[in-house]
Amino acid sequence: MIYKAREGQASYGVPIGILLLDTFTPFIPGDVANASSYRYPVRFQKVEGFTVKRALSRDPAVFGSLLAAAEKLVLQGARAVTGDCGFMGIHQRNLARQLDVPVFLSSLIQIPFITSIIAEGDKIGVITADSRCIDDQLLEAVGVGTAKNLEIIGLEETENFRMAVLEESGVLDSEKIKNEVVFAAEQLIAKEPKVRAILLECSCLPPYGAAVQEAVRLPVFDYITMIDYVFSAVVKRRYSGIM
Repeated sequence: MIYKAREGQASYGVPIGILLLDTFTPFIPGDVANASSYRYPVRFQKVEGFTVKRALSRDPAVFGSLLAAAEKLVLQGARAVTGDCGFMGIHQRNLARQLDVPVFLSSLIQIPFITSIIAEGDKIGVITADSRCIDDQLLEAVGVGTAKNLEIIGLEETENFRMAVLEESGVLDSEKIKNEVVFAAEQLIAKEPKVRAILLECSCLPPYGAAVQEAVRLPVFDYITMIDYVFSAVVKRRYSGIM
């Protein structure tokens, strides 16, 4: 087999590019920003100046830096580009227009798919970093036409998640955050028994998905389920076996 080098590409074999906020948070295994969360190589690129505060406030001025970081990932061979904050989704359509590879900035993109696999009239429980940030504008940006089948609960009032992720204390107690996330899931189910699936919006939440599932016994979707799915589309598996 003959291989050809690509102009400007320094290394090869990393199909998923991940845009990172400019933040000060420990990224534990299972977090989108921890490379050991994946069964395949990923490449990270920090978006300088794109802070948590600017993500929550939807500062449009960050788009130039976001685009530049995404272009670096594509130059280095990324076949698809995602992010590590669901609220990056406000830039989904603008970035997708600028790149020639698939873009999937928010875990909320999974909502239409989840809607299609549950019964009409059933609901999706969304656990988010900050419930005040999920509105019609964000949902429209990620291709969700309505919130009528969503039951949303935020972690903005919790003690441990808020301090570690939203206020960037630099310290994360995973056991305490797990308990906060599980409690939120249980609250969702108690409030709305028609919830048939859980979506963990925040990129910091996949580490707690198994605990949530054990507590509520429902399918649990998160950033990693989305990234795994797209990886399976941009890097197809070759099958072998017996008949």
